[in-house]
Amino acid sequence: MSDCNHDCSNCGADCGERMAPADMIEKLHRASSVKKVIGVVSGKGGVGKSTVTSLLATGMNRAGFKTAIMDADITGPSIPKAFGLKEPIYGTAEGLFVPAKTKTGIEVVSINLLLENETEPVLWRGPILGGVIKQFWGETWWQNIDFMFVDMPPGTGDVPLTVFQSLPLDGIVIVASPQELVGMIVEKAVNMAKMMNVPILGLVENYSYLVCPDCGKKINVFGESHIMDIAAKFSLPVLGQLPIDSRVAEACDNGTVEDLEEIYLNDAVAMIERL
Repeated sequence: MSDCNHDCSNCGADCGERMAPADMIEKLHRASSVKKVIGVVSGKGGVGKSTVTSLLATGMNRAGFKTAIMDADITGPSIPKAFGLKEPIYGTAEGLFVPAKTKTGIEVVSINLLLENETEPVLWRGPILGGVIKQFWGETWWQNIDFMFVDMPPGTGDVPLTVFQSLPLDGIVIVASPQELVGMIVEKAVNMAKMMNVPILGLVENYSYLVCPDCGKKINVFGESHIMDIAAKFSLPVLGQLPIDSRVAEACDNGTVEDLEEIYLNDAVAMIERL
């Protein structure tokens, strides 16, 4: 269409230019059940997207929901390490992956659970990476999952596009850091979601501040936050602001993220629960 602005979220036209037609959605295996799928995305790497994914899944699991994580960051998987998962996943007689389970019962599928050595690099091109995402969704035995969180790779490349087009996303959470530059990066993620007609549930800011251990004062290590301005610009809610907390980093490094008492994302968990 000559007058198309590529914003499918505000368009009612039934045209062939929609970026994610229903017939592109990968089918779930008949033995699987997943009720809600939430993507966790970022416009750039290094903003703590996997940490937020881990905390959200932990929070929803504590709230009593059957929870799963699909680690879609194929070339940079870190979910198994955060949960202390090392044993490889296996298959059923029907050829389905059986997800690993964390100690509190969160189901996880990640490429690192299929490699002989977790430090082995994945040197695959885009189409193969996209095929793995489809397998993780359609060829895995997901058992009565209430909420699945998809830890997506950063940016707007092949793999994020595959997730947007192939998985029935009920919404995405965008993760950002406080630097002003990130405002532009967040815009890219917001615009991609709009073009793909996927609802944006809200923003989470990581590395938001540091609490002085002596006086308790909040210190803006990366300068003043711009998350409220960005959220207002796009009429989006701010779902949480995570501080720089060594306990979170240590828990993710040690595989004990489920043991954290404070996950800082109670508002996000409550909003997702309402879905």
